[in-house]
Amino acid sequence: MQQLSKRLMNWASILEPNVREQAERTAAMPFIYPHLALMPDCHLGKGSTVGSVIPTLGAIMPAAVGVDIGCGMMACRTVLTAEQVRERGDLASLRVAIEQAIPLSAGNYNDDLYDDTTQERIKQLWGTEGSDSAERIAPNWDAQLGSLGSGNHFIEVSLDEQDRVWLFLHSGSRGVGNRLAVKHIKAALALCKKWWIQLPDPDLAYLVEGTPEFWAYIRDLRWAQKFAYLNREEMMHRVHCCLNRWWGHYVAVDETIACHHNYSEQEEHFGKKVWVSRKGAIDATKGTPGLIPGSMGTASYIVAGKGDRMALNSSPHGAGRAYGRMAAKRTFTRAQLDAAMEGIEWRHTDAFLDEIPAAYKPINQVMADAADLVEVRHTLRQIVNVKGE
Repeated sequence: MQQLSKRLMNWASILEPNVREQAERTAAMPFIYPHLALMPDCHLGKGSTVGSVIPTLGAIMPAAVGVDIGCGMMACRTVLTAEQVRERGDLASLRVAIEQAIPLSAGNYNDDLYDDTTQERIKQLWGTEGSDSAERIAPNWDAQLGSLGSGNHFIEVSLDEQDRVWLFLHSGSRGVGNRLAVKHIKAALALCKKWWIQLPDPDLAYLVEGTPEFWAYIRDLRWAQKFAYLNREEMMHRVHCCLNRWWGHYVAVDETIACHHNYSEQEEHFGKKVWVSRKGAIDATKGTPGLIPGSMGTASYIVAGKGDRMALNSSPHGAGRAYGRMAAKRTFTRAQLDAAMEGIEWRHTDAFLDEIPAAYKPINQVMADAADLVEVRHTLRQIVNVKGE
């Protein structure tokens, strides 16, 4: 850990100057307490840095949570082994089945209910405070449940160091979460302008605790976080159904782990209750299980938190981008992507060039930087990769 300023602690060995400057601007906001924790996977974000833990007293910055509220991961360890999968073969048919069961890419949603469990999850969301707000801003939110999206979101079948088969996925609150986030980011900026508050960056606009606007954001934030969790649960259900059909009968699941990495919760740190916004970071309270995926084609990790007090009980959420998407497409080639994905069943397309592993920080370096934050329980290697364009 490196102390960069009075209120900025850093765990990243790879830290670009502009990323540090952005983190310093956020850390200088008057309500940050006790300090901002910069994770090993940090990179530029909207207003505040992706890969940062931002504790605030009496205020909250919607952009410091991000526009994909509740984005996170879920993983299930099955009873299948690598040997059984090799004997069955034909991983391409499993990949195609998953791609057909789950809408992929931005703007693609469900045409029909998948099954009764889908309906039950939708009922849960209708019964959660904030559903009326979601309905007003995105009347088709129920069709979005069980869809993946694009970018770095993925579904994978992986093997651990004991050759056990895991199902692993990463997604968030989709279009409805994005619209809710943007609505409240704009509301925060309007209020700051109304009260003549000078901001170092418009995306650091904040809502003051106790105001109607603050509690409206918390209500919608919590609804979107629940949507994101149930979205992953719904997709995992469908992936499991695809695996069952591919295998020929029911495949038991021995362990399930889930975690958010774009969210805010009220927690106690250094003697005070603060709103902790983890923007690209996961809860790493001592003993808490977590998931840290690498980039497309690299290792992912099942971890347990070590409860580092200075890191505000947090850890990185992934590899963290080293190249922007357009820069990655200009820099890398399809041949390099093919080489990076050798041995993995995936949909061969140029559309994923901006997701090439070389566009991200090396996940092994990120994990080395996080050695004081988490303990690695399992290391996963992909055998099937599903993404949206």
